[in-house]
Amino acid sequence: MSSLHDYRGRFAPSPTGPLHFGSLVTALASYLEAKSCEGHWLIRIEDLDPLREPPEATGEILNSLDTHGLFPDGPVHFQSQHHPAYHSAIEYLLSKGSAYRCSCSRKQLQANHGRHPRQCRDGGTTTSDQPFAIRFALNDEQCHWQDQLLGPQHQVVRAEIDDPVILRKEGFFAYQLAVVVDDISQGITHVVRGSDLLDMTAQQLQIYRALEAAPPRWLHIPVVVNDQGQKLSKQNHAPALDKHTPAENLFAALKALNQRPPQSLLAGSVEDLLEWACTHWKRGAVHLTSR
Repeated sequence: MSSLHDYRGRFAPSPTGPLHFGSLVTALASYLEAKSCEGHWLIRIEDLDPLREPPEATGEILNSLDTHGLFPDGPVHFQSQHHPAYHSAIEYLLSKGSAYRCSCSRKQLQANHGRHPRQCRDGGTTTSDQPFAIRFALNDEQCHWQDQLLGPQHQVVRAEIDDPVILRKEGFFAYQLAVVVDDISQGITHVVRGSDLLDMTAQQLQIYRALEAAPPRWLHIPVVVNDQGQKLSKQNHAPALDKHTPAENLFAALKALNQRPPQSLLAGSVEDLLEWACTHWKRGAVHLTSR
């Protein structure tokens, strides 16, 4: 665990719709982990894809977090306002050979078992009149790292086959780049996020190394699922939180995190509930919940 006051965590939703219960569970876990370490908790809006982002979604998310008493320890960070930083990172990666232009289609890559028929990594046949993405050039690696909840992790990274897009052909920046650049620029030391993002970690570690920055420590919590066993998400039509019942929502989120809040908290305020949760937060209990 970090020294007191050194902890900097964050919650980083994509504004593709209103906050739902699964997102509240993640937000609450990241908030409680930060507060239990006497650290700072920040909010970042990952608004990288305007084609999927209703204009009202960001305001709805921030209002919902406020209603549930989850206030950040600093200004809200918007990825849409930090495109120059992503451009600079890409230029740096290209200059050192850690990224490359790729005009291969998804269909071509699938037909070639992930290999690039245009030899993109080696400066192949991409020309200026072809639309191209920019990919990060991974190295083959047996990656070992420690998750703060799940323990030792081992992930295999395959060069070329797994190379992630960092700038899409449409000109939009990709998550794998922006999340690393932003966590570096915001000084994030610890990340609490859903276990659906676990498989991305080894790739992100290589991007941190390429940018010559220290990675955060990760804690992946089980995702909340619906009655069909699907992750609660906007794509699966998860309902928006009822902002008229914030204490009940937080109580349910604590139960989902296996924190065993006393029933009496339901009659109290959001502030009382969060005070209890910060005092009694048990990270180690979370793994007992089912996915």
